[in-house]
Amino acid sequence: MEKPYILHMLTTEKNLSPFDVNMAQDAGWQVTMPYVHVDADEVRALIQDAIFSRGPAGVKRTAIFIGGRDPEMAIKMLISAQEAMFPPFEIPVLADPSGAFTTAAAMVAAAEKKLDEKFSLQLPGRNILILAGTGPVGQIAAVLCAKAGARVTIFGRRQEKARRVADLCNVFFGEGKLDIRGEGNDALSDHLPTADVVFATGAAGIQLLDKEQVVLARQLKIAVDVNAVPPSGIAGIDNFANGTPIEGSPSGAVGIGALAIGNLKYKTHHRLLRLMRETDKAVYLHYDQAFTTAREITLSPR
Repeated sequence: MEKPYILHMLTTEKNLSPFDVNMAQDAGWQVTMPYVHVDADEVRALIQDAIFSRGPAGVKRTAIFIGGRDPEMAIKMLISAQEAMFPPFEIPVLADPSGAFTTAAAMVAAAEKKLDEKFSLQLPGRNILILAGTGPVGQIAAVLCAKAGARVTIFGRRQEKARRVADLCNVFFGEGKLDIRGEGNDALSDHLPTADVVFATGAAGIQLLDKEQVVLARQLKIAVDVNAVPPSGIAGIDNFANGTPIEGSPSGAVGIGALAIGNLKYKTHHRLLRLMRETDKAVYLHYDQAFTTAREITLSPR
């Protein structure tokens, strides 16, 4: 009798996300076992319990998912998991707290694709603004854009927090090699005239860029909004937009809405979960691999 495919799912929160459980089951994981309120110092013991109990053959049908809400903690837990393993007791690990890694990857890959299709431009050298960028999705979108060579500014309600988060992105996620800036929302109007790409990564139902501000963005090419709840995060972008011209944009900018991003995020998430189930190698997956996967999907024939 073959051993079942078991995905051990860790979260620092009191509940595991039903979204993540559904995704795992749909990707072929037969057992999705939740572990809640997990502290970082508990990861090593949990991992070793998971690998030593199945033998080398069973290990190939075992993996770890790391959820929660904090991207920094998720990466630290992923590192702890990797350090707990050694040949032949090694299993794949995927970190995607609050879906932030796969969502950010989808946003940036979709924007990159439309930037090329509509304007024959690439991410390097572009000015990118991340609205409500202090949250998990905004942080990772900023990191991915900066690593791709763009000039990135994170905006938040409080300048102090925005700059603190920018420092975290530069030092922790960017290993000290990035130069992401942080600003308060009161400085947004000063940056809009030179913005090439704007990402709205705020809470549902809150508009972050209104019609008058769209007009200020005189060289805007792409605007991406993940908010599916009215009003839209960016005026003129609806849920179905996928390279749709934004009404009132003086530069002919196009928008990408929540459904287009959600579809790409779903495909990226699903592919990573399937990769863990199908691979014979120990892979350690986070925002970089999610971005690579999202890019591959955008380049695939329809």
